[in-house]
Amino acid sequence: MATGLLADPIFRQHLAGREHPERPERFDAVLRGLREAGLLDRLAPLASRPATDDELLLCHTPEYLAAVRRDLASGRPYLSTGDTDIGPGSWDAAAHAVGGALNAVDAVVEGKIRNAFCAVRPPGHHASAARGMGFCIFNTVALAARYAQRKHGLARVLIVDWDVHHGNGTQDTFYSDGSVFYFSTHQWPLYPGTGRADETGAGPGEGSTLNVPLPAGSGRAEIFDALRNGLIPAANRFRPDLVLLSAGFDSGAGDLLGRFTLTDADFTDLTRAVMEIADRHAGGRIISVLEGGYNLELLARASAAHVQALLAA
Repeated sequence: MATGLLADPIFRQHLAGREHPERPERFDAVLRGLREAGLLDRLAPLASRPATDDELLLCHTPEYLAAVRRDLASGRPYLSTGDTDIGPGSWDAAAHAVGGALNAVDAVVEGKIRNAFCAVRPPGHHASAARGMGFCIFNTVALAARYAQRKHGLARVLIVDWDVHHGNGTQDTFYSDGSVFYFSTHQWPLYPGTGRADETGAGPGEGSTLNVPLPAGSGRAEIFDALRNGLIPAANRFRPDLVLLSAGFDSGAGDLLGRFTLTDADFTDLTRAVMEIADRHAGGRIISVLEGGYNLELLARASAAHVQALLAA
């Protein structure tokens, strides 16, 4: 079975023509990295589609969807709910990012492909049920998790987030839900100011959130220690049916917005480590969704290293 690639040019329409760290050229950089590494022809293309309102409502409120539409119709340059810049193409890009990721879930769970990389934008892990923030409009990885449960009947989903920023929206979505385990390594202190080690879940979700905040300058040693001593034992207890990855390459050395020090080789090894968890518990089912990464050269190389590892499954 092949590794799938979701990479629709519609993702470039968000903020086209405007200066912003989360710019359309990020999409180009990912594809360039894959092409220069000789990987594009080895990947199975996945189609995108706009997520329906019913699908978006799996994790977002009707009031929030109405607010996004109202903000776009009024020509606002940013969401009224937070610090996310928007433009005329933002809904289509974000909705296709979600719909494409849901197509990836279908393809992986139904055994049509082995795993998938979704080169989407805008990112999503800061978006909560009723608030877009931190460059994010819809929480693609959270919606993929809930969709996998609702459509395919999967009981337990593991989300691994190695973005340099904490995925507060993903954590909030599942904080009281023991059926989704959220693991995050992230720089601390840094935007958005969440992700303390004592944030572990509530009620039925107590113990299903594992945060590993790390100081600026952290890299391979610290993050692999978090995997060995935190994620792997937790995954062995949780036994996920599907693994989703919030792949933020802003945790690489030289990113514009973070101060972690991961290398391309580190991203390869991190990918392999998460794949081993998926192999052990989830039949190898893993779907990676692009989050951050703002140094274009770093993003191109790291994405290629990541996908090369997925292909080697």
